[in-house]
Amino acid sequence: MTHPFDLSGQVAIVTGSSRGIGRSAAEIMAQMGAKVIVSSRKADACEEVVKGIREKGGEAKVIPCNIARKGDVEALVKGTLDAWGRIDTLVCNAAVNPVYGPLSALPDEAFDKVMGSNVKSNIWLANLCAPVMAGQGGGSIVIVSSIGGIRGTDVLGIYGISKAADFALARNLAVEWGPKNVRANCIAPGLVKTDFARALWENPEYLEKRTRTSPLRRIGEPDEIGGIVAFLASKAATFMTGQIVVADGGVTIGS
Repeated sequence: MTHPFDLSGQVAIVTGSSRGIGRSAAEIMAQMGAKVIVSSRKADACEEVVKGIREKGGEAKVIPCNIARKGDVEALVKGTLDAWGRIDTLVCNAAVNPVYGPLSALPDEAFDKVMGSNVKSNIWLANLCAPVMAGQGGGSIVIVSSIGGIRGTDVLGIYGISKAADFALARNLAVEWGPKNVRANCIAPGLVKTDFARALWENPEYLEKRTRTSPLRRIGEPDEIGGIVAFLASKAATFMTGQIVVADGGVTIGS
């Protein structure tokens, strides 16, 4: 190890990595030496990310995956092992949020879709990857959650519930797999300038309120979260497990 943030020799799976936080995480981890599996539903979007990584001297491959389909998830893990023979870091970043409104109007189908994609798929991934990591002597699972799991809301309730469940998932994975040196942590970003959150940061009234109540007086950029993902994958974080890292510009501690 040349420094505690060196990821040379690592193989990382990053779901939802064709854009936004996932793309940033994949690019930063590749810059730090990891071999990265770039994955989302659309292979062509992933190919663009991989091309950029390779142009900068990094190593990356595309394995498309719809995280709501167990067969796709199994193929993602198998494809990674077939390609590079190991898995050191799993980044569960892909998520959905098809509902904007109160829980009182939440359709059962929407509940199932959100909880399936945002929670159950992460359990599938962890249950497939953690034994591989344990057999190698250790590894890191990083779940990209949200401060929606900390705060109440009248319009994003089921999304927040799913993200709070991810907090509990990380804690339980940490307890279950810690004796095998497999760590599990969550990141809880605030509002970040991604396509996923576009409806929020493109709303002038919402953006004004959010930046006014944030100590940093701005929203986040994808690289500011991608860097935390890379940190949690590195040797610098080997004594951290079961934790929720909040990166929100101070919104949750502001007034």
